[in-house]
Amino acid sequence: MRVVLAEDSAVLREGLVRLLTARGHSVVGQVGDAGELASVVAEQDPDIVVVDVRMPPTHTDDGLRAALDLRRRQPGLAILVFSQYVETRCTRMLLAGRADGIGYLLKDRVADVSEFLDTLARVAAGGTVLDPDIVTSLMNAGDQLHDFDTLTPQERKVLALMAQGRSNTAIAKALHVSPGAVEKYVTGIFTKLDLPPSPDDHRRVLAVLRYLEPSRAED
Repeated sequence: MRVVLAEDSAVLREGLVRLLTARGHSVVGQVGDAGELASVVAEQDPDIVVVDVRMPPTHTDDGLRAALDLRRRQPGLAILVFSQYVETRCTRMLLAGRADGIGYLLKDRVADVSEFLDTLARVAAGGTVLDPDIVTSLMNAGDQLHDFDTLTPQERKVLALMAQGRSNTAIAKALHVSPGAVEKYVTGIFTKLDLPPSPDDHRRVLAVLRYLEPSRAED
């Protein structure tokens, strides 16, 4: 896997380079300033970009805004936001186009190396993985759509876990129910949200987008 890193902490950036290289990945570019990211990505054509939120030049949300700009230019480019900060506005915008190939992990909540590498691989392959705290913050930032009034409490729990990138098997373990029960809940969610089978759209991703979408437009 070809990776570009955008991280202003030299120590953490070097640690990520060593980790990824040791696991057989190629770090084809690394930047400490968000303003440099676009040119490096254009030159190296990576499979995935790992980006922090708060980076130079302003140390606010420059990294996330740079990621948003990259996705506008290259909709298929995989982005993994890896930060200690939760930022909802730009994250909603990042998810609003195509949520496939988007991940957001909080540094303090990554329990081990394998979790980070697994998420990296899943996002690079087109998956959507969001830390539970990101999901909660996104939900608190806006009202839910009326469609969700029709979901049962258990279906809402299943959908929240889907938004975290959990498989049906993982959801079954988390809720202490059978995989068959989860399949029924997922089918019910798709039906109630009017998401029929389609060869072009990933219904899990579409359901998650509906779940995270505010009922009013952002200012």
